[in-house]
Amino acid sequence: MFRILHLADLHLGWKPAFMPPDRAVERQRRRDRLLARAVDYALDPTNGVRLVLIAGDLFETHRPDTALVAEVVGQLRRLESGGVPVVTVPGNHDEITYHDSVYRTHGSSWPGVLVQNPLPDHVVTLAIGDTPVHIYSLAYTGGVTPAGVPLRDFPRRDEPGLHVAVFHGTLGDWGGDRCLALDRDALGRAGYDYVALGHIHQAQEETLGRTRVAYAGAAEGKGFDDPGTRAWTLVEVEPGRGVVGLRRVPVDVQVVDTVTVDAGRFASAEELRAYLEGVAPPDAILRVRLEGIPAFSVDPDALQVELGSRFFYVEVDDATEPVTREQLAAWATEPTILGLFVRRLQEEIEGAVDARQRRIAERALRLGIRALLREGSGR
Repeated sequence: MFRILHLADLHLGWKPAFMPPDRAVERQRRRDRLLARAVDYALDPTNGVRLVLIAGDLFETHRPDTALVAEVVGQLRRLESGGVPVVTVPGNHDEITYHDSVYRTHGSSWPGVLVQNPLPDHVVTLAIGDTPVHIYSLAYTGGVTPAGVPLRDFPRRDEPGLHVAVFHGTLGDWGGDRCLALDRDALGRAGYDYVALGHIHQAQEETLGRTRVAYAGAAEGKGFDDPGTRAWTLVEVEPGRGVVGLRRVPVDVQVVDTVTVDAGRFASAEELRAYLEGVAPPDAILRVRLEGIPAFSVDPDALQVELGSRFFYVEVDDATEPVTREQLAAWATEPTILGLFVRRLQEEIEGAVDARQRRIAERALRLGIRALLREGSGR
């Protein structure tokens, strides 16, 4: 058995605009080491990787920084020197269309196999041990690659071996300019053993006929709405049987996460802050969304500053619905459903036999008020 490392959407050179400049530069520096980590993994003989596929958007832009290009070329040469072939497919961010695209200016010396043909075609046959691996692909090229309708013409040689297609595009309908659409039925009829896809940043897979199709996803994402998969995608191949498995192997990258917390669970702002300090590792990029009806005043700016020394980067989104003691007292005097509810729950709080019962009653009071106010049935 051997494995194929399927990469996509590394977006090297990307820098977060939502962070302060010093944090953004550091975040970019860390993300730009992603390819080196993938190469380290592929060259470790215990992992069994014999081929690396890069299914588009290796770079964030078609004209990346010169120093970054040199670093990437050096890493790909490491694969070559280690006997691991690599196939690079341009994407829509690092599109080959432009005259100054990195793949045009460095195409003649690009390590491994660089896909440059604008139409689906057989690109190369690689010998992996005793198994011929036939690669099919295209590099989307504006004005040449068909656009406006999904591609339906997928060639496949009638030869023994493993047949693998690599595309940076979407399954289904055309998604607009600079989007390569692939017809599901036609792709299934082509009879490939595996289709390695890029463009969608989430890890996805499906089967079309006998063909296994997968998006590797972005191992390290860009932001809160694109947190990344935190995993390498490995295709397991058994000679004579073809693709026998697909594995997602965890990779150590910066955690990007959104945590939603009911602030009404806590008795004070200090208790809330202490809880939030433990919701993610110290190196995390964190968005905290506060909901509920707390019994204390929430200062999101101060909380963000306090948590900022704990995590790499923090944003606090305050969506709480605060209720003051004065407001509770005013509601308790009303001859309404809301007033009756507040009085009943205040009695429960005053009669609580221990701290746990009191906290449950306090939370029930806040949640009930929110529900009654939203439904308009409190009065």
